[in-house]
Amino acid sequence: MATGLDRLYGCIARPSSLLNSIFMSTVNMAAKMLVSVASSSKAENTEKWKLTDHLRFMVMLITWLMLWALRFLMDLFPCSLSSSQDYLLGGSSSAGQFQVAPYSSSAGAEALSSSGSSLDLILRSTIDVDGPAVKALVKSLTHVLALLSEIPASSRKYQFTMAMADKIMEDNARHGHWALLHVNRTALASSFTRTSTLLHRCLQLQTSPLGGYGDSWHMRAFNAIPLSSYVASYVKVVAMCFNAAFSLFDTATVRYRGRDCSGDREIMTEKLAQELLWVTNKLGCYGDVNEALVQWSLASGLASLSLTASPRVQGSIVKISAFLIGELTRKDLRIARHVKFRLLVLWIPLFCHASNGHSYPILTSFRKDEIEKTIDEVISSFPARDQEVLLTHWLENYTVSVSDWPNLGLAYDRWCRCTRESIV
Repeated sequence: MATGLDRLYGCIARPSSLLNSIFMSTVNMAAKMLVSVASSSKAENTEKWKLTDHLRFMVMLITWLMLWALRFLMDLFPCSLSSSQDYLLGGSSSAGQFQVAPYSSSAGAEALSSSGSSLDLILRSTIDVDGPAVKALVKSLTHVLALLSEIPASSRKYQFTMAMADKIMEDNARHGHWALLHVNRTALASSFTRTSTLLHRCLQLQTSPLGGYGDSWHMRAFNAIPLSSYVASYVKVVAMCFNAAFSLFDTATVRYRGRDCSGDREIMTEKLAQELLWVTNKLGCYGDVNEALVQWSLASGLASLSLTASPRVQGSIVKISAFLIGELTRKDLRIARHVKFRLLVLWIPLFCHASNGHSYPILTSFRKDEIEKTIDEVISSFPARDQEVLLTHWLENYTVSVSDWPNLGLAYDRWCRCTRESIV
């Protein structure tokens, strides 16, 4: 019992009550004498010390020396097992007579409810978030969320797995403990990174059926060799021919078996986009979108591929971007300015060029107005140079798109007016 409690509260041993009382009384006496000596030495009319002053000063020095000796003894000779149990449990009974009261007793429940916040504060400062229990819960929830990306959406086990992940997160949130909320946030942040990476790969395969050989690691390594530029183009053409032949062979084989490879990829891409939207909403529910904001601001490849994605995939990505950009004006948000800048630079073009949806709009008019005001507010918080870059970037995409959203004309006029006033 003592070992488990010591491990929980982050200590090895506690002093006995006798040593502790002697130590505290000595501290109080030494502190009082120090104040007394200091006040007498700061008197306006400084005179020579009397014999009593010297004796008082010597007693103070001896008291502080005793204080150090007691501290040394307490560290050198820790208490016994029974005394450490009494100190930790706050009781006076021995280890053999101690019995744990049932949790459902009314007195225990009232005590826990009345001191819940203080107990949570104590555990917050003593329990390590890297402890085995927290790590086990994070690993379990991360594994369940990873299975969602592998199970086909048409499988009946897909809904079962999603319901299981929902139940784990809701149970963690229902307890309200900060460590359990940390489990949800850590697992969801990991799932956001993994799902966005898978979505990027699927969009790459849809856009370039040859596998994007020109951007592969071995081609980049070959380009790093001196004088490789003379033969790199020929190697790339030969490789593309081989890849095209193998791709046609694989596609013909799959179609011969009754499956459409491109159709499967499109379904998989839509599934990943919807899962990423679900994970993003869950992160918003549990109040931690910082990691998602950083990851989304670095997804330049996904942002460029989303411009040519299917309308359904675009719809999910637009909702994700709108949700994350809408979080930028939260007062409790602590995010770097360059992250906000990258978010707007990457995802404003998608807002301009994305389709409006098939049977119903991706975003309602009210939601569009909210996001437009948020973008305007965020842009106005940047320096004039950054505002120029963002608004020029928006204008280049807005003027060649068929969409009327987002209309940042007021922000552009404000920037022009402020720049004009700085000149005058």
